[in-house]
Amino acid sequence: MGLRSISLALASLGAAMLLSGCFLKPEHEEDEPLREGLDVRVGAIDYNVFITRELNLALPDDRTYYKGREAKPGFSYYGVFLEACNRSDEDPELEDGSYETTDRFEIVDTQGNVYEPVELPEENDFAYHAKELVQGECIPATGSLAQLGPTGGAMLLFELPLAAGENRPLELEIIGEESDPIAGKREKGLVELDL
Repeated sequence: MGLRSISLALASLGAAMLLSGCFLKPEHEEDEPLREGLDVRVGAIDYNVFITRELNLALPDDRTYYKGREAKPGFSYYGVFLEACNRSDEDPELEDGSYETTDRFEIVDTQGNVYEPVELPEENDFAYHAKELVQGECIPATGSLAQLGPTGGAMLLFELPLAAGENRPLELEIIGEESDPIAGKREKGLVELDL
């Protein structure tokens, strides 16, 4: 193999490595929502929406998620199943320690309508409830019914009007516990829901 062939091979290899690196970590604008299945960090906690789906309380499987009243006429229940993890031990930018998860979530449609989650009782095994997480700990807890269930996540329950489906995309806003002293507003993560 001649010097020219080796040079061409090295140049090709370098270009391939450079191009492949472009796709490893996609650029993400601050106010641009992420897709379901991707981690969004708010504060020191990583939130990942696994799946969003309509709940039909007439079905026995869906009744295990919520044992409350039926949705109002013209409305449907949607479960947003997510995981919240403290990965401070894996990130050199974070101080090791415990961090509080947020309890502030909203769904916003393209018309600016805002929907807040239905409050769920503590005894609901699938419900998301904010708490302090030590390093490496997640909601839902490893081995819990919610974590081992078909969705793999803790549930936020929203009662949405049927018309909300016409105002897509719907975005889940994850609103941080602490205000940014410089910007004067709370940190926020956005996830585009797959509805």
